[in-house]
Amino acid sequence: MKREILSSAERYLYFFGNNERKGRIKHTSARNMEIILAHAHTLMYTLLALMPSHYQRDNLEAMLGLFLAADGKPLPHYSKAKSESALSRFLNIHPWSTRKLIYHVREQALEQINSYCPLGRKAFLQVIIDLTTLEKCGKFKGLDNLISAYNGKRGLHIVVLYLVIGKWRIPWNFRVWRGKGTASPAQMALRMVRNLPKKLTQKFQVKILADTAFGTKDFINGIRKLKYHAVIGIGCNRKLVNGCPVKLLHRRGQQVQLVGLDFPVTISWYYFKRDNGQFVKRYIISTQPLKASTISWWGKHRWHSRWLV
Repeated sequence: MKREILSSAERYLYFFGNNERKGRIKHTSARNMEIILAHAHTLMYTLLALMPSHYQRDNLEAMLGLFLAADGKPLPHYSKAKSESALSRFLNIHPWSTRKLIYHVREQALEQINSYCPLGRKAFLQVIIDLTTLEKCGKFKGLDNLISAYNGKRGLHIVVLYLVIGKWRIPWNFRVWRGKGTASPAQMALRMVRNLPKKLTQKFQVKILADTAFGTKDFINGIRKLKYHAVIGIGCNRKLVNGCPVKLLHRRGQQVQLVGLDFPVTISWYYFKRDNGQFVKRYIISTQPLKASTISWWGKHRWHSRWLV
């Protein structure tokens, strides 16, 4: 089983070294690949050692094998080493510390990110915030306090924070929105941004990228207080201090002042193609004075970042 996992990890990391953005294969050097594989092996054995029993270590090995195969079939019933019921009990019943596992994965990620030292000016640390809905139908006794309705969708609404540096994109943190009367997605996102490790925020230029769900005045003001620059989506009905909605603006790149903000922002827009082929006009603002083309590039980049670690 371990040999299968290691070979899967090697294939996954090999293809991870490819440059997908330029549409051509770009291999890392043999030395860099050896370093990456060494870190992957160390992390894998560390995670397996955290399991309290041999049975749970075997289950975790089976789960890692599914994920690292990277063939689009990570669900438990695709496992050839363990039964679907065994993996279900491992994930839902058996006691093992998820906190310790997350801690060790984060420490390994921090080590890799801090080793990234490009020449020239400070590199950008992109903090991408997303609201993802896992739709659910029916009743789930164990998820009674977690399932809610938002924007016409019923299910688990998860606020996810990604870190993007260089060619790495790392899921760093998440929170589940529990419905009305609790902290909003924007409030949870701001809290996660505040809790980013200082060893990251002090070494890199932090750029916050978020969509319309996080374009509230409290979130924007909170990001400004943290002295981070942000490119954030806003609704077309958002109003300026003169009462004019942004959808009536005709010139991109101008500085405007939105209701609820005591500082000017630069506004732009671009057309985003949905899965059904329709184009939607998306409005975006930058808390930093930038050209319209640059703001639009950052806005598109937030949606088109697809490489994932």
